[in-house]
Amino acid sequence: MSAAPSIPPGSDPVVEVIRAAIVRGDYVPDQRLVEVDLAERFSVSRGAVRSALLQLGNEGLVERIPNRGARVRAVPLAEAIEITEVRMVVEGLCAAKAAQRVTDAEIAELREIRAGMIGAVEAGEVMVYSRLNNRLHRRLVELSGQATAGGVLERLRGQSVRHQFRLALQPGRPAVSLPEHLAVIDAVCGRDPVAAEQAARGHLGSVINELRKIANTASSRAS
Repeated sequence: MSAAPSIPPGSDPVVEVIRAAIVRGDYVPDQRLVEVDLAERFSVSRGAVRSALLQLGNEGLVERIPNRGARVRAVPLAEAIEITEVRMVVEGLCAAKAAQRVTDAEIAELREIRAGMIGAVEAGEVMVYSRLNNRLHRRLVELSGQATAGGVLERLRGQSVRHQFRLALQPGRPAVSLPEHLAVIDAVCGRDPVAAEQAARGHLGSVINELRKIANTASSRAS
């Protein structure tokens, strides 16, 4: 099991660990979420799991099926595009805030991520690049100091994680997204909030375009 996520003050730790597991892809769309199994895995009561699943249902991550329990909600591609449009705005804000607040030590950390992403693409290590991609997005939100935005983005990522993973595996996609990520890192490290917001929005705009291409291809095959 992956390391436990940091738990925001005042939040339900059971909700947080189950949400994190869904976001990581430990549970796939349409997979049943069995209360007794979750309770055993996370060492909590079934009542705590039941309450957490109800909250995650309100967030759109989980759906309850009458007489069948709960399962991870499968998000349609069209909805994933809408989610990414919202992310574009919120993550642009976070990138701008991060550029205003970033410290020298944090700049060194971002440059380390930068070097790792370049190395992963050069070596063709798609999964390493994907992990660094996720780390970068989360770190920028943390550096922004926008706790509210962080909560919103965590829920949105959970709903669209399957489509994000599918996009990451598209042939040639890392080579396309790498310069977009580097532009965000360079703007934040340069403490330029305007450029950071533009770069973040540009990157997610590119993601939206790729998702639309996938949707159009799927529609053509179905017709």
